[in-house]
Amino acid sequence: MRIGLRLLLGFFLVLGLALFVVLRIFLEEVKPGTRLAMEDSLVDTAYALAQLATPEMVAGTLPNGNFAQAMLAYNAVRPEANIWGFRKEQVDSRVTIVNAQGIVVFDSQQLALGQDHSRWNDVVRTLRGEYGARSSAVSPDDPDNTVMHVAAPIRDGSRIIGALTVSRANQSLEPYIARSQQRILRWSWGLLGGALLLGLVFSWWMASSLSRLQRYAQAVARGERVSLPAMGRLSGNTEFSDLARALERMREKLEDKAYVENYVHTLTHELKSPLAAMRGAAELLQEPMAEADRQRFAGNIERQTLRLQALVDKLLNLAEVEQMRQLSNSEPVDLVALTEEVVQALEPRWRLKVLQFSCALGNEPVRVRGDRFLLAQAMRNLIDNAIDFSPQGGHITCTLTQDAGGWVTWSLRDEGTGVPDYALDRVFERFYSLPRSDTQEKSSGLGLCLVKEVSDLHGAQVRVDNVDHPRGCLATWRFPA
Repeated sequence: MRIGLRLLLGFFLVLGLALFVVLRIFLEEVKPGTRLAMEDSLVDTAYALAQLATPEMVAGTLPNGNFAQAMLAYNAVRPEANIWGFRKEQVDSRVTIVNAQGIVVFDSQQLALGQDHSRWNDVVRTLRGEYGARSSAVSPDDPDNTVMHVAAPIRDGSRIIGALTVSRANQSLEPYIARSQQRILRWSWGLLGGALLLGLVFSWWMASSLSRLQRYAQAVARGERVSLPAMGRLSGNTEFSDLARALERMREKLEDKAYVENYVHTLTHELKSPLAAMRGAAELLQEPMAEADRQRFAGNIERQTLRLQALVDKLLNLAEVEQMRQLSNSEPVDLVALTEEVVQALEPRWRLKVLQFSCALGNEPVRVRGDRFLLAQAMRNLIDNAIDFSPQGGHITCTLTQDAGGWVTWSLRDEGTGVPDYALDRVFERFYSLPRSDTQEKSSGLGLCLVKEVSDLHGAQVRVDNVDHPRGCLATWRFPA
C-alpha cells in the first residue's frame, strides 16, 4: 500500500473515530438536555401556579373559584405561535390539584376529578415536603409516549394541604429534538467531508513530495542527468526541502568520487598503448639504424603524440559536458545552416578520401532549441565517424526532415562496413572504439560518447543502425522541434 493511501486511511480513521465518539455523546445528550430544560421550566410554572391557587384552596372554594375558571380558559387557548419554523396551535401543559389525601380536586382537562393520585411519585413526595416529579407512559401499550409531571406544594402556613402538578407530554419536544439532531448530523457530515478533503490534500502533498524525491533518486541511480526536483510552495523550508538538498549534496559528492575513479581507471588504460609505442620507438632511435627506419620510428612517435593530444582534448570536452546538469545557453539553432557550416569545415577531410558528400536539407530553416557550440561539436563527431569508416571514393548522405508530430530528424548515412552486431549496443560507451577499415587503427572512443551526452542535454535521441542496399551505417538524431 502506497504511503499516500496509508496517510489518508490513518487520518480518516482517527478523525472518523473521534467524530463518531463526539457525535454519539452529543446526540445522546440532546434529548436528555432538552427534557431537563423542560423540567426546569415546569418547576417554575408549578410553583407559580401553586401560589395563585393557595388562597382558594385554603378557603375551600377552588373548584368554582377564579383560579379554576382561568385554568379552564387557559386550556382552550390557541397561541398560533411560530417558533423557529414550527407552528404551535395549542397549549401542551395540563394542571391538576390534589388535596392532602391525594384525591384530585381540580383538573384543567376535566379527566381525573375524584381519582386517587396518592400513589404517584410526584404527589406522594410533594405531600411529604420533598421534590416530586415523574415521567410516566400514557399507556402500557405505548411505552415511548411519556408525560412529565412536576408538582409543587400548596401550604396553609407551614402545613401542606395539597399539591399542584403541571404535566406536559415529552412528545411535544420531539420536533425540536429531531431538528437539532438533523442540524448536528448535517454539520457533522460537512465537517467530515471538509476534513476528508483536507486529508486528501495533505496526503497528496506528502505523497507527491516523496514521489518526486523517489523519482529523482531512481534517475540518479540509473545514471540519468536530472535536476533537483522543485518541492513546490507548500513544501517551503520543510523537511522535504532539507531532504532534497541533502540528496543533491550526496549525489554531487558520490558522482564526483565515482567520476574521478572511473576517469583515472579508463584514462590509465587508454594511455598504456600509445605510451608503450612511444617508449619502444624512442629506445630504438637511440641505436644506430638506417635513415628509413629512423624516419618510420620518428613518425610513429609523432602519430602517438597526436593521438594522446586528441585523447586529452576530447576527454576535457567530454568531462565538461558530463558535468552539466542542464543547458546554460539555450537559443534557437538552425540545423540547416549548422550542417552546411560543419560539412564545409570538414571538406578537406572527405575530399582527401575522394568521397561524395550530398545533403538534402530543404530550402527552409529548421530550428531547434539548444547550445549551438555543443550541437556543432556533436555533429562534427558524427560526420568525422562517417568519413573514417567510409571506403575510398564512397558516398555520404545527410538528410533533414520534420514530421507532423513536431520531431526534427537529422540523419547521416555512409557506405562503410557497418557496425558488428555485438558492438551496436556499445558504440556510445566511453573509450569504446572499432578499428578503421583502411588503417585498422582505433580512435579515442570518446566522440560518440560526447554525441550521446549532448543529445541527452537537449532532450534528443540518437542511435546508430546498419543498413543494406548498399551496405553501410545510418546515424539518426531526433530533436523535439
